[in-house]
Amino acid sequence: MLSLLLAASMAQAAEPLKSGTFSPARAAPEIAQQAADGRDFRLSTLRGKVVVLEFGFTHCQAICPASLALLAQARQKLGPNADRLQVVFISVDPERDTPARLKDYLAKFDKSFIGLTGTPEQMAAIRKDYGITATRVPTGPDSYQMGHSSYLYFIDKKGMLRALMPFGRPADEIVHDVNVLYAE
Repeated sequence: MLSLLLAASMAQAAEPLKSGTFSPARAAPEIAQQAADGRDFRLSTLRGKVVVLEFGFTHCQAICPASLALLAQARQKLGPNADRLQVVFISVDPERDTPARLKDYLAKFDKSFIGLTGTPEQMAAIRKDYGITATRVPTGPDSYQMGHSSYLYFIDKKGMLRALMPFGRPADEIVHDVNVLYAE
């Protein structure tokens, strides 16, 4: 009887994630890159926090700024627990996303967001590790946009890739998943 009660209480405690889950969870591919602020970045140094990766670009007119605004809103909703979440924005347009441009762009949303850019080859390798597609779409003789996968990748405190949230989910669902992963 005691084992049934224990099993029931454990089932209640383990809330499901709102995002699609990786089952089984797997180690998040390491990212070692210079950050937009000039510091060396290694994904593995963020263990102990829930990390959300977003792939995008600073010239994006709709999807990337909407996702970043939702992530900033999620950090606000976390209140005193905002430090549980680290957002890492990874450029799919390294030709235009210079470190200075990326740093300024992200600061408009939340100064804690980390931006990563580099050579086209470096960024292509990171995209490949995470299954992100990115295609240059001409919009005029000297202009283009980037068509790309629009997911948020959730990495737990142990560095395991745990969930994938599609574009447009509300900030409350981001907060929920951060709290569930942080509590584990």
